[in-house]
Amino acid sequence: MVIYVYIASCSGSTSIKKKQQDVMGFFDACKIPYEEKDIAANEENRKWMRENVPENCRPTTGNPLPPQIFNDCRHCGDYDSFFDARENNAVYAFLGLEAPPGSKEAIALEKLKG
Repeated sequence: MVIYVYIASCSGSTSIKKKQQDVMGFFDACKIPYEEKDIAANEENRKWMRENVPENCRPTTGNPLPPQIFNDCRHCGDYDSFFDARENNAVYAFLGLEAPPGSKEAIALEKLKG
């Protein structure tokens, strides 16, 4: 399984840049391997991202904006859903990955299992 983060390397939006940095900084800090897919420098990446964001996750107007996160071909979510998962200590579940032993998420899962 490969985590892909679709980004725009030359976005004019400060908000998008901060969100992209936040996602990748978190992954780096947690040692979650990922690959960047630049939609600004590669038209195929842009086309693939836009075609593979599910209808129910698209904005009401316009195209989906980066960052968009995928586990292989499965759409995990955008920045807002990533942020919610992070706040709830559920990033590994959000990504479809097993939480490492001793992580906050693994400890929370153990408590739920009883």
